[in-house]
Amino acid sequence: MTASLNAQETTEATPILNVTPAAASKIKELLEARGLQDYSLRVFVSGGGCSGLQYGMAFEKEADESDTRVDTQGVSLLVDSMSLEYLHGAYIDFVDNLMGGGFRIDNPNATSSCGCGHSFRTADSSSSGSGCGGCH
Repeated sequence: MTASLNAQETTEATPILNVTPAAASKIKELLEARGLQDYSLRVFVSGGGCSGLQYGMAFEKEADESDTRVDTQGVSLLVDSMSLEYLHGAYIDFVDNLMGGGFRIDNPNATSSCGCGHSFRTADSSSSGSGCGGCH
């Protein structure tokens, strides 16, 4: 179920990524505040973090050829082909409370995650993280 030709757009029944209204609102707010018209939010997974894999996000103007574009809640998301397998079905939320705020990813593919909420492990990941002491 990998869709990756020419920043292919997806409208399948089970979305690759889901964005809560709070997260969509914050993404739009950040894009507007930074004057980034026609930008997308890249969501990716990389090695490292407390649990072996970590989430990352960045604003980008152009999609790469192997990206999948997900348009949802009025925002555009880009996911590279490697991250796609780890993020399929995940929810991006924005939480703002007394303990701090930020984007959180609820990932059904994660078998464990660190208390920081920024790193995770899947059943297939063999990398070992540095433990919770390594979170910042």
